[in-house]
Amino acid sequence: MINNMIKICILGGGFGGLYTALYLNNHPLVKSRKCQITLVERNDNFLFTPLLYELITGELQRWEIAPTYQKLLAKTSIKFSQNTIKDIDFSDRQVGLANGDYLSYDYLVLAVGTQNRWVNIPGLRNYALTFRTLADLERLQGELNLLETSDRKHLKLAIIGGGPNGVELACKLADYLGKRGEIILIERGNQILKGFSKGVKSASYKALGNRGVQIYLDTRVNNIESDSITLTRHEKTFMLAVDRVIWVAGTTSREWVKNLGVKHNKSGKILTLSSLQLLDYPEVFALGDIAEISHSNQWIPATAQVAYQQANCTAKNIIAAIKGKKLHSFYYLHLGDMLTLGKGAAIVSSFSLNIEGYLASVIRRLAYIFRLPTLRHRNQVLRNLQQKVILKIRGVFSWKVIKVLLKYEL
Repeated sequence: MINNMIKICILGGGFGGLYTALYLNNHPLVKSRKCQITLVERNDNFLFTPLLYELITGELQRWEIAPTYQKLLAKTSIKFSQNTIKDIDFSDRQVGLANGDYLSYDYLVLAVGTQNRWVNIPGLRNYALTFRTLADLERLQGELNLLETSDRKHLKLAIIGGGPNGVELACKLADYLGKRGEIILIERGNQILKGFSKGVKSASYKALGNRGVQIYLDTRVNNIESDSITLTRHEKTFMLAVDRVIWVAGTTSREWVKNLGVKHNKSGKILTLSSLQLLDYPEVFALGDIAEISHSNQWIPATAQVAYQQANCTAKNIIAAIKGKKLHSFYYLHLGDMLTLGKGAAIVSSFSLNIEGYLASVIRRLAYIFRLPTLRHRNQVLRNLQQKVILKIRGVFSWKVIKVLLKYEL
């Protein structure tokens, strides 16, 4: 029997943190006020990152993919604290905040995400843009507006990083700029989209080629200036004149996460048990990009799909721990890959089935909309989507079908 209020503190309002909080909020223990959930996040807007690219081309609006936490949590019992984390005292079970406050906890969830990984390339930090946050998007849009309103009739952009971020961004920018722009995608390895299926790679190469995106493989970046980039390719070093450089070549754990008094792997990720509990502190859970399951034989990518599944597992395990029941191991089920490949185009690959083009873009967007945080916000976005898209594919989808899907929250 639970007599005292159980305090659950969740650090980070991304996919891992927010969805853990929402899952817990639906449990009777929380509804009966036996548990208090506090979500700590420094931003005031949640960001559905897989759809950030659609803001470049105007296919979606900011309110659709970046609702405020105040709106999302309005009808929940979750307490929202907009703050920055200073430190964590695992022994005393306290979280120190930048404003001087301390939060005590019975259970703690670490889901603070990662930051851009900077390497030792001269000029990288000074001249390269990034693309992971709303602030990054706004800066990129501002730079593009400045360039477009100048005397330049042609823009040349270099994107460093041939992972999904680089490929999706290159396609969207190519469609946004059209004949006014030239996009170069630079990858140090010998292929783009390492680790993705042959079907996804093939569709991506085709989409990039159709949009005139130049792909530089086996290419090392030596130096970045305000108006140029120096590269080494096939043992030849040369300089390219460019208007802007965008860096999307990986992420890393935040320094304060690396400095926590817990076990880490060589890259600074926190080691956890299969239940997502920390090795030395079973009341603490870590998930998302900052965590790695110790001795796991399963490859787990750093994606929103993983964080979403881990949030569900974490919420269930916290409830199990409160009730004194056995905790379950996390097992990642890879449902497939979805990449946007330009305006109104995408690749959806799931269980050996590949769908490309406009239909894939609709399926992708619907799939992501059904993963938006709350049913209320999901409904609002779907109604907006109905007006934009459903009429174009009347023979494939109908609003009645969407309402059925909403009913079962697929």
